[in-house]
Amino acid sequence: MNIQIVGVGALNIDHIYKVARILDDGEAVVEAVEVFPGGSAANTIYGLGKLGVSAGFGGAVGDDDEGKILLKDFEAVGVDTGQIKIKPKATTGSVICLSDKVGKRSLYVLPGANNLLTIKDIDLSYINGAKILHLSSFANDKQFKMSLELVDKLDDSVRLSFTPGALYAAKGFQALAPILRRTYILFINQDEIKQLTGEGVIGGAAECLQTGCQRVVVTLGKGIKLKNTAASGYIRDANNEYIIKPSDTGARTDTTGAGDAFAAGFLYGVVNNKDLEECGRLGDITAKLCISKIGAREGLPTLKELTRRYRQLYNK
Repeated sequence: MNIQIVGVGALNIDHIYKVARILDDGEAVVEAVEVFPGGSAANTIYGLGKLGVSAGFGGAVGDDDEGKILLKDFEAVGVDTGQIKIKPKATTGSVICLSDKVGKRSLYVLPGANNLLTIKDIDLSYINGAKILHLSSFANDKQFKMSLELVDKLDDSVRLSFTPGALYAAKGFQALAPILRRTYILFINQDEIKQLTGEGVIGGAAECLQTGCQRVVVTLGKGIKLKNTAASGYIRDANNEYIIKPSDTGARTDTTGAGDAFAAGFLYGVVNNKDLEECGRLGDITAKLCISKIGAREGLPTLKELTRRYRQLYNK
């Protein structure tokens, strides 16, 4: 099997509670509860599979119904699940997500079987046979050390795509340096880059490049002003920078997985040799389609849907 991209990261079931607002303290009514497959790198790999990219995943689930749901969801879009380990008598990881009407979220992680994944569970020859490894965070320090070891053992031919998320961004530059030095594409949002570098979007991206990242992709949610331009994404490499303008202002039903969706669209562009600006546009469209429905995967597009939307917006 010729796998182009392999993901490694936590595998979770997301329990999404729709609320009017996120509380610091107090009491409120839950308006709806829905359950979906999740996990940062897992969402991205699912999105790539749906776009027709040959992809696989390495991780761990429990031998429970939730684990079976995660495996079947991958298989439905053609993702290879042969590297996912089923841990006996373990509970599949889960996330409690409070999501409000303005797009704010609060996430609480129960790692479960993810805490049992070891470097022995990772088939290095499988990963080293891919073009790209897409790596996301785990909750436990043992899996962080496993990630460091995995990155150290990557063949030079494998490009590392890294999305640290809030959990790893909080560890700081020094802890992440061995991964950042090896990173081909860093996916990070504006809050995380501030936490990691202490700088804003542009200054933080420059700091990441100096650390060794080759390309930095900052997602900006609803969008902010950068250099007097509305921006939903900022991309920078050693020689160029690109401001990605918001593709539309459509419905924001649920922002869960928006960054993961952006990464899926962007990486689809990478494996198809698109330039960085086009990759950014593809990422932005994928994210916008994702947040039009509840859950991290329900709104992810097929290739036909992504292509049609791209042509509508850019006449290409």
